[in-house]
Amino acid sequence: GMTCASCAGRIERALGALPGVRHVAVNLATESAVVSGAPPPALRDAVAAVEGAGYAVPTSETELATEGMTCA
Repeated sequence: GMTCASCAGRIERALGALPGVRHVAVNLATESAVVSGAPPPALRDAVAAVEGAGYAVPTSETELATEGMTCA
């Protein structure tokens, strides 16, 4: 839902307000954010911050194949 640099800035401020966050970089073109901190915020807290700023966070499910397992 980001449409301009102002949107990206709003999300950066929302994520930057989370406890422990040291750096936030939001990329408007890729609609992504990189958050770093010590410790980094929990994913659910970051999602809540973005949603609280008025934006949606898409979710997806990934299935991974596992090879080489030999026992239960």
